[in-house]
Amino acid sequence: MTTPPETGSFIRQLHGPLHSKASEYGGMAQTVTIVSRQQWGAVAPKSRAALKDPAQKVVIHHTANPSCKDQKECMNRLLSIQRVHMTEREFDDIGYNFLVGGDGTVYEGRGWGVVGAHAKRHNHESLGIAFMGNFKVDMPSTEAMSSVKRLLQSAVSQGFLNPKFTLVGHRDLGQTECPGGQLYAALPQLRGT
Repeated sequence: MTTPPETGSFIRQLHGPLHSKASEYGGMAQTVTIVSRQQWGAVAPKSRAALKDPAQKVVIHHTANPSCKDQKECMNRLLSIQRVHMTEREFDDIGYNFLVGGDGTVYEGRGWGVVGAHAKRHNHESLGIAFMGNFKVDMPSTEAMSSVKRLLQSAVSQGFLNPKFTLVGHRDLGQTECPGGQLYAALPQLRGT
């Protein structure tokens, strides 16, 4: 079983004020830079449970609010999502393992190897990845799709995701419109990883 890295692990310096710290996971061929919880100002989780590694499933979500197109806007949105999840929904933390902004930036939610709160009855076997925005009508950006593909490849190469994983939309597991019709229609592009 792979041990989840602690927040702030695998940090490297990048350029620019909003890229001062980020996590980089992946092999030589495919890397993905992940903005750490510390970088976006996450509140400490109330508790953390280890996910049975490797995850067998990936559940794709949308946040169902307006999309964010730059890191400053996305970081503010992350804080809002975490606040709603922890106070109104009474989750221990933000529900998703990772989130991706419209510019393709990936943000650490609960992170690798941690049980999420994103798909009832499936959290202990899956990674939850949320596209930030409402994709009932809007299409996900090419940058966001590309980043999620790299994230999935990195998850497999690091042993956090079974190479024969199943990728589903949240609606496949419960009565919801999530991840929105446009993103749901684009899921085959992510399954080709």
